Amino acid sequence: MPVARLHRIATARPDDVSGLQALIAAGQVDPDRVLAVIGKTEGNGCVNDFTRAFAVQALKHVLPADGVAFVLSGGTEGGLSPHLLVLQRDENSSGESPALAIAQVVTRDIAPEDIGTSAQIKVVAEGVRLAMAQAGIARPEDVHFVQIKCPLLTAARIAAAKGPCQTKDTLKSMALSRGASALGVAVALAEISPDQAATVAIGINTSVWSSRASTSAGIELMGHEIVVLGMSADWSGDLVIGHAVMADAIDITPVRKVLIDLGFACQGQLTPADQSRLVALLAKADPGQTGHIRGQRHTMLDDSDIAATRHARAFVGGALAGLVGRTDIYISGGAEHQGPDGGGPVALIARRAAKGLT
Repeated sequence: MPVARLHRIATARPDDVSGLQALIAAGQVDPDRVLAVIGKTEGNGCVNDFTRAFAVQALKHVLPADGVAFVLSGGTEGGLSPHLLVLQRDENSSGESPALAIAQVVTRDIAPEDIGTSAQIKVVAEGVRLAMAQAGIARPEDVHFVQIKCPLLTAARIAAAKGPCQTKDTLKSMALSRGASALGVAVALAEISPDQAATVAIGINTSVWSSRASTSAGIELMGHEIVVLGMSADWSGDLVIGHAVMADAIDITPVRKVLIDLGFACQGQLTPADQSRLVALLAKADPGQTGHIRGQRHTMLDDSDIAATRHARAFVGGALAGLVGRTDIYISGGAEHQGPDGGGPVALIARRAAKGLT
C-alpha cells in the first residue's frame, strides 16, 4: 500500500538545492520516488519571472526530470519565506488508512491560441481525472487540492500561433490560463458541468469557481503539470489533508475549523508543537474585483507600481501566517475562478494527531 511523504525545505535562493541534496544523502528522500516539487521563489510572479525556470533547472540536476512535476510559484512578498515542498510516494504495507494520496500528470502541450479557451478547460479536466485514478481517489469529494502549473503567452508564442489568441497582452494571458485551468478542475470535480464551463466569461464571471483549484502560470511550459492531493483508502500513513475556502482575504474562520478537524487545539496561534505537526499550508490569494474588503476600500487595484496580485500574496500570507505561526507557507496570487472573488481555497496537510483521525 502506498504512503505519502512530504518534506518542507527552506531555500536561500531560487537555485538552492542544498537542502534537498542533504535529505537525499541522508536517505530521507529517494529521487526515484519523488512525484512533485511545489515551491515558492522570490521573483515577481509575472511573465518575466525567470526565478521559476531557474529553480526548475537546478532541481532537474538533482531529480530525474521524467515523472516529476515541478510547480514553482513566484512571489514571496511581505514575510513569506521561499521554500520547497517535495512530495514522495513510498510503499508501506502498514499504517492507518485512509491517508493522504498524491498523483501527478503532465498533459500534452496546447497551442498558443488555445490558452484561455474551452480547449484548455477540456485538457485540464482530463488530466485531473487521470491523476485521480492514479491516486486511487474515486470520489471527487475526497480531492482536497489540485495544484496546476499552466502556460502563458509570450510575444514569440503569439507570433507563432496558427490562429488568433485570446489576448495579445502577455500579462493578461496569465489570468486567462489560470482561469481556464481552474474551470478544468471544477469540471473534473463535478463542481460545474462541461457545458457551463464552456460558456463562462473567463476572468470576468466571478460567480463560477472551484473550491479546490490552485493554478499558477509560467513561461517554462506549454502543457500543464497537475498535482492532485486527497484522501484515499488505498493509501496509508500518518499524513492527512483538509481544505477550506476563504470568502475574503481575512476570512480565517474556515481555515481554523479545518485545523480543529485535523486535531489542532487552535486557540489563538498554533503552539510550537502544533506548528511542527503542520506539514504544509497551500492557499490562493486575490485582491478581488470590487476594491473593497467587508465594505472597506483597499488600494491594491489602484497601485501602478506594484501588481495587485503581489499585494494580495503578502496580505493573505500575513493573515494565514499569523494563524499558524509559520511563514514558510505556499501562497499563490491570481485566483481567477479559484474560490469566490477576493477569497480562495486553502489546503492543510498535517500529521495525525491521534489514532483514527481521517
